[in-house]
Amino acid sequence: MNPRKMQQMMKRMGIAQVEVPANEVIIKQDDKEIVISDPQVSKVNMMGQETFQVVGTINERAISTTPEINEDDIKTVMEQTGADKEKVKEVLEETKGDLAEAIIKLKEE
Repeated sequence: MNPRKMQQMMKRMGIAQVEVPANEVIIKQDDKEIVISDPQVSKVNMMGQETFQVVGTINERAISTTPEINEDDIKTVMEQTGADKEKVKEVLEETKGDLAEAIIKLKEE
């Protein structure tokens, strides 16, 4: 069908479509992200209801739930609590890298 006629027909039906410039579209889920590269994104408004239509190259990537714990974090907690390195590392992993929570937890023990 002729794109121009399609646009006119959509307009009569109360449907408006606008192209949205985008470099990448990311859909975040609990355990992964769906990444759409080089997307063609259209915003469609049909009688007040807005939806997006996305076409592109789809890739999935896992979300890491393990926090990055660096040596400075370990040293800081060791200085504040006097605990050994292995115990500090273990507690930082339990607290998902939260220094304050790790210090409180180690001081309570």
